[in-house]
Amino acid sequence: MSETRCGTLALVGRPNVGKSTLLNALLEERLVITADRPQTTRHAILGIRTDGDDQLLFVDTPGLHDGGRRALNRSMNRAARGALFDVDIVVMVVEAGRWGSADDYVLEQVKQARGIPVLAINKIDALPKREALLPDLAQAAARHEWADLVPIMARRGENVPRLLSVLRGHLPPGPHHYEADALTDRSERFLVAEVIREKLTRRLGDELPHQLSVEIERWREGSDKREIHGAIWVERPGQRAIILGHQGSRIKEVGIEARQEIERRFGRPVRLELWVKVRSGWTDDLRALRQLGYDREQG
Repeated sequence: MSETRCGTLALVGRPNVGKSTLLNALLEERLVITADRPQTTRHAILGIRTDGDDQLLFVDTPGLHDGGRRALNRSMNRAARGALFDVDIVVMVVEAGRWGSADDYVLEQVKQARGIPVLAINKIDALPKREALLPDLAQAAARHEWADLVPIMARRGENVPRLLSVLRGHLPPGPHHYEADALTDRSERFLVAEVIREKLTRRLGDELPHQLSVEIERWREGSDKREIHGAIWVERPGQRAIILGHQGSRIKEVGIEARQEIERRFGRPVRLELWVKVRSGWTDDLRALRQLGYDREQG
């Protein structure tokens, strides 16, 4: 009988380098929300991939960033740093040709982790010429003793199979922790809230308030469809008006798109109702953050 292998892998990097897009590509499933906007990911999310005797437990983390005084920023940084220190493999994701001080900050955290360090150089299509990749790889290699460096284009899946093969090669022996068909340990309620937040992010673009979160207030299983009520929390009345749109047109469009995505993912008709609520200062209120599912303060 062959030996099973199982390992935890943290995907870390500064905001907006493509960690969530990479996780979806590695899983070959659209688990986590993505948007061309920093700090789209706010929670550490587990993605599970099982290939025969190998089980990979990927942890997608919020973007590590230096600074941010609000409790929400501190919560996201704690989630990202916490994922680093109890994993077998640390995958640092950077943008090709764009290493900066924010990446230096992440690298300092990676150097303190005990997991095997692997560097994924993403968005290689952004380089003016592919010839520029070689010096970029050389510079990255000089910054740390990486076990492997793999250039990728996560959005198109280019070289992602190579990265997956490299990661499987570093898995330690051990039993699998989840069933072979498991995708995540997160609840459907959490995933639905994330779908709603993604549709808001994509629909509002630059108008999207940073001080926005989604809470599922009601979840009822009916005989023919699932009834879901979602509350969209913002901090100011002006932000509420932006999300509602003219005569409620914008939130209606978001609701339609979110409902279609939820039905597609979970294979059941849904009645989705959305409201926008104002709670001043929630991003710096620990009690409010805990209610909305963010990690507890660790001191």
